[in-house]
Amino acid sequence: MCCDHGMDFDEYERELWAGRATAYERGFARLTAHTAGALLDAAGVGAGTRLLDVGTGPGVVAGAAVARGAQVTAVDAEPSMAEAAARNVPGLDVRVAVLPDLPLNDREFDAVTGNFVINAVGDPAAALAELRRLLRAGGRLALTCWTDPRPPALAIAAEAIEAAGVPWPEDVPVPPFGVYSSPGAFEALLAGTGFAEVAARLVSWEHRVNPGEWWQEVFLSGVGSSGVVIRRQDAATVARIKDEFDRLVARYAVDGGQVALPAVAVLASGTR
Repeated sequence: MCCDHGMDFDEYERELWAGRATAYERGFARLTAHTAGALLDAAGVGAGTRLLDVGTGPGVVAGAAVARGAQVTAVDAEPSMAEAAARNVPGLDVRVAVLPDLPLNDREFDAVTGNFVINAVGDPAAALAELRRLLRAGGRLALTCWTDPRPPALAIAAEAIEAAGVPWPEDVPVPPFGVYSSPGAFEALLAGTGFAEVAARLVSWEHRVNPGEWWQEVFLSGVGSSGVVIRRQDAATVARIKDEFDRLVARYAVDGGQVALPAVAVLASGTR
């Protein structure tokens, strides 16, 4: 069974992230936090900006926006993420809501941000139309997504799974947004859904982390599709995947027992 349309993908995403807030916060949130400042800059967020942060996760971008003096509303589809955001950003107006149907008013916001959210929706065009609805005239949207193919910071577990001879399950879907995961394609999608002054660029960085912690906190905790695949295996197969992971991650070794994993994202923006 393969998830081959938006509804199936959205259902998969809900299951994928259910109850995963703590694991995400310990692992991937530290990786994705790198783009928070650039995302807010691209959306023109400053003191007094009425900002909607979609897919807020544990509230990293929302918290950075509050620190700038913005008036922030945050939403996430996963209740445990919304709870984490409320805990991390005291007083934050955070709600559980699922794109592309947000219970918010037309033209309510000056800016909308989404950090690695658009790649987790089943119908990207519908999600963008909904975000455009919520922006005032002249309001700015800024979104990040992972490049395709995925950078090593994400892809190394999938590489280890493949090297261990474990087939990728047919029921783990390919994100529909993957075809837009380049600056040019992302710009075209934004323009095609009514945004003006569209721009997109690559953002590159190195994620420094202890490789054992990265394996434990991300992949053994079942975060992301690679984590789902690994958690399905028996102990001997997991050990085999871990051996391949150790071999592959060694190429990125730096001082202090850490690795510097390359990460690349697309940062795209547009105006209503």
